[in-house]
Amino acid sequence: MSDVTRILNAIEGGDSQAADKLLPLVYEELRRLAAQQMSRERPGQTLQATALVHEAYIRLVEGASQNWNSRGHFFKAAAEAMRRILVESARKKKSLKRGGDKKRVEFDEFLFIDTHEIHTDDLLALDEALDQLSREDKGAAELIKLRVFGGLTIKQAAEILRISLSKAYTDLEYALAWLRLAMAGKDS
Repeated sequence: MSDVTRILNAIEGGDSQAADKLLPLVYEELRRLAAQQMSRERPGQTLQATALVHEAYIRLVEGASQNWNSRGHFFKAAAEAMRRILVESARKKKSLKRGGDKKRVEFDEFLFIDTHEIHTDDLLALDEALDQLSREDKGAAELIKLRVFGGLTIKQAAEILRISLSKAYTDLEYALAWLRLAMAGKDS
């Protein structure tokens, strides 16, 4: 059992000092993941990588009602927390008060897996499509979340999901095709 897993279990068990021990162990990796994610956002983004890490960390530690069984489980939860924070931010931006009446801009699903930016409307459409994909194929949806919101490579995501690299590539192709179809259907 890793130090991270041991500390996560202590937090879950009610040890109030364990959270102070966890942050130094995971901060740099969370910061790197958040910086990768933020590099995909549009210029002028008000949410900074540091704020994203801190918000995700607070949500994870204060809401630690799950049984953390590994370091990988923690980082899957961190990717999901970052996803939710970015989606909440996108929803706020989309409100009419903040210019939400602007025309939607199309995007190519292959671009968001690279280092290109994701627009607010695209992020909301992706979030909705990911929720649908999760009901169809939870593993493929988790892979996309780790790649897009966690900033992990396909190899890192495969390791966390405990699947082979070839299975990860197969799931990635399937998920991209599924998301493309699901999101194309929203446009018509």
